[in-house]
Amino acid sequence: MDLDSLGRRRLLSLLAGGGVATAGGAYLFTGGPPAETESLGDEESRRLAEAHAPTLYYGAREQWPATDPREYESEQDGETVVDGFDALDGYSADARENDYPHPTVFYHAVDYPDSPLSCVQFWIYSAFDQFTTNFHWHDWEVLHVFVDRSAEGTGTDGGGSPTATTGEPVLFVASAHSRKVPNNEHLDPDVARASIISEVGSHSSTLGVNARPTTFQRTPVDGLAADISNDPVEVITGEASLPLAYGLPRDEGLVLPYAVPEYDGDPLPDHERLPNVRPADLIPAELTVDTFDELASPPDDIPKREGDVAFVPDVRAEANAEIDARYELADVEEIQHIDAFTGPQLSFSFTVPEFVEDAVSGHITTVGVPWGQPRFTNPETDISDPQHRAAMADRYEPIESGGDVSRILGAVRETTGADDAPGSNGVALVTPSIETVALLESDPEAVPSFSGVVAVENPGEGDHRLTVNGAGMAPYGERLTHEGGTTRAGVEGAIPMSANEDAVKIRGETAEGTTLASVSLDDDFAGPVYDGRPPGEEGFGIYAHRDGAYTAEIRDESGEQGAIRVNPNADDETVELSGIETGKLALIEFLLRYLVETHLQVRAFRDDGADAVDDVPTGRNIDADTVDDAVATAHENAGDLVDDVGDAVGGLLDDEESDDGDDEGGGNGNPGRGVAGVVRAVDAALLVAVAARAAARDGREEDADSRLEDLDSRLAAFAERDGNEGLPRELRAFVTRRAERIQPRIDAAIAAELDG
Repeated sequence: MDLDSLGRRRLLSLLAGGGVATAGGAYLFTGGPPAETESLGDEESRRLAEAHAPTLYYGAREQWPATDPREYESEQDGETVVDGFDALDGYSADARENDYPHPTVFYHAVDYPDSPLSCVQFWIYSAFDQFTTNFHWHDWEVLHVFVDRSAEGTGTDGGGSPTATTGEPVLFVASAHSRKVPNNEHLDPDVARASIISEVGSHSSTLGVNARPTTFQRTPVDGLAADISNDPVEVITGEASLPLAYGLPRDEGLVLPYAVPEYDGDPLPDHERLPNVRPADLIPAELTVDTFDELASPPDDIPKREGDVAFVPDVRAEANAEIDARYELADVEEIQHIDAFTGPQLSFSFTVPEFVEDAVSGHITTVGVPWGQPRFTNPETDISDPQHRAAMADRYEPIESGGDVSRILGAVRETTGADDAPGSNGVALVTPSIETVALLESDPEAVPSFSGVVAVENPGEGDHRLTVNGAGMAPYGERLTHEGGTTRAGVEGAIPMSANEDAVKIRGETAEGTTLASVSLDDDFAGPVYDGRPPGEEGFGIYAHRDGAYTAEIRDESGEQGAIRVNPNADDETVELSGIETGKLALIEFLLRYLVETHLQVRAFRDDGADAVDDVPTGRNIDADTVDDAVATAHENAGDLVDDVGDAVGGLLDDEESDDGDDEGGGNGNPGRGVAGVVRAVDAALLVAVAARAAARDGREEDADSRLEDLDSRLAAFAERDGNEGLPRELRAFVTRRAERIQPRIDAAIAAELDG
């Protein structure tokens, strides 16, 4: 499916086909059907609701806290509906008369027959949703409180009184941004009532269950227990695990820019059907950005979450003086006469990096009625953590363990210039400063990151296009194949992204008749910053930081590899890589040019210091004359360190034979110590590469491999030699990283077969 060619009606039909799942559906673990449940009677439901009703905490900039949709219902074509225009306009007018109009939370309780398990749900309606990924009319969030009614109630309520006939909570599940994001959950809480901390604008709900219920702690800190018990997951291979739950990004230190809502290209306050809506009725301007792609860099002046506006249920408000509003606790049956929550679709654009020019894809969101969703009658389908699901299944027979999860995981890393790289010759990957937004082409529902993590739950098996956008950041895109279980995006889970002002687009094509299978981009200091199948059919377009010194490596459909050097100039917007060849000879040619670049840069460092390495030809700027000059200089300086290289050098320089040079101080194959020793060692490696290329061109594959093995041994020994210890720090890091990064390409060249 190509999002770029989808019309609005087609997108709507796709979302409608997803039905209630799109509106907030279920986490589809593989396993049996949902458990059978029965609605509890009115009196019993009310007792459970009063015992476990949460306190709601909103941020100071929240515009649409919990309210009652009945205030804005109307009759349309024989149906009772809540129209989006009516709800937003009516609520905006009411909020000028009352700070918190019509505060209401709706409850619904179900029982699992032949089991002590029940669940009471708290459904929270808001008139509008404005967030970083989207904006839409209406919003429903839910808290599920799973209760063991055989327990004697060892927890306590908000006033410190023990619970009795209403059982003991065994699991809290608070709804996150969407069904594609893992919920915030806590197994075996020590409290009878959860607190809900609501994200400004989106109303995504996280839990507050420790001694500081107004703030969110993902992990234990400052003597406080964690607010969630979601299972830690290793997102980036080899790095620390993170409890996989949406959490509360603006309370966890990262910047979260909000989108500005428009309809048909005009700001919502300008619409004729919203006479009571003013710009100040939306999320404050200091939290928003107009567009992601026009910012030079990620914004750093967006405020974090502030303030604690407390909503307490009216059944216990008398016991708590520190409240801002008392909400009515109402049975959800009182609003089930409403047939639909309506409103025209609002859209949000995504930039998708491609070869020719970046495409723009749309994302829309719709909202259904709670009682039409699977989780309304089967709350266990909203348990997103597999360990929680397994624990509940072990205790309560009606609950299915659900089997394996299905998810796509990654974590954004911001790319910046490496401190230990000389000049602009290396990058580093650091924790991002902002949250980002991810979109799967196959499922037009965007998901926000949390703590930099991109988690897409329950993607379909097969091929997908993943795009990640961030305010002030160049977009990231790749094609990937999901076969169930956990698929890591990016480079073993790392998704490197650069600020727009630092980004250069690397565009490439394979040689004619060659089909691209994968692309990797490997920086001398950071290592791989891209490794996958980029979007685009004609070629690839990948954004990278212009301070990097990269090897672009491609693999064609037959498994053949090719590589080319990419070292962007300071003023480059785009770097063109056309006709990348694959095969043994092409890889040896790459090795030779890589060593020519290194030869030029270590000499520049020796003569004029670290910054001078940017003043010599690199990457695609190295032409045949530059190669000839470098080889001639290397042969004069280090010819004595390499056996039988004269013919190869002579053939390159159009001399009948080039005499091996004299020993310049190292002797017996030793290049010497210090900077001069580094220069000679690099020159010797360059001469070996010249000999390997000459052998490959002559069809002498065995001789070429022998030279490549010699090159591999020399560089491995060079990276570890004692003579490097006295080098300037930047030069030592530079040559060591270069030696390490080239060795996999030497191995690839040895493994490749020489074409007949």
